[in-house]
Amino acid sequence: MTTIQVFDLQAVQKIRKGAVLVALLALVGLTMVSQSASGLDSPLHEGVEAVGLAAIVFAVVGRAWCSLYIGGRKKAEIVSRGPYSISRNPLYIFSFFGAFGVGAQSGSLTLAMLFTLASLMVFYLTVRREEAWLGATFGADYEAYKARTPRFWPNLALWRDEAELSVRPAFFLTTLRDGLVFLLAIPLFEAIDLAQAEGWLKVLAYLP
Repeated sequence: MTTIQVFDLQAVQKIRKGAVLVALLALVGLTMVSQSASGLDSPLHEGVEAVGLAAIVFAVVGRAWCSLYIGGRKKAEIVSRGPYSISRNPLYIFSFFGAFGVGAQSGSLTLAMLFTLASLMVFYLTVRREEAWLGATFGADYEAYKARTPRFWPNLALWRDEAELSVRPAFFLTTLRDGLVFLLAIPLFEAIDLAQAEGWLKVLAYLP
């Protein structure tokens, strides 16, 4: 019974990664044929990119922080301390910031919001399936945690922490590596900007 549940959770994670990749490719394709309405060299365009970079850094640090608590423990126990005491899915929340930051590298707030909404939809569906698995695995203990802790939006009044943490370096480094992938958006969107400026890519739409 336990083996089947573990397999199902792994399958959900694979589906999530596949859905994220498909959504990312579709949005990058949209970025290649659109441009921020303010222009590539405008202060607004540069400002949106700068805000996006800050969001990416925030996401990378936040995801790494969450991994200190959850790394390797999700299938074995209910983690309810640190960031997981105020939200059931803090790692995903930081991923939303990362998605916004990736889209913002286009210089368009519209595209930044589209990237964010795409990640929200993917992770919402993932969370629903994970919750079913966690409920079946941990029963009343998980239902109690679920009842007192918000799914996404943090409730800071619930903060509880551990005096000490047992850190698993491999999981921390894996999460850090995955988060750093967000930074690849910077050279990617700069290359798209250059291709559009040189006329190699045709701009079909101008977005705020």
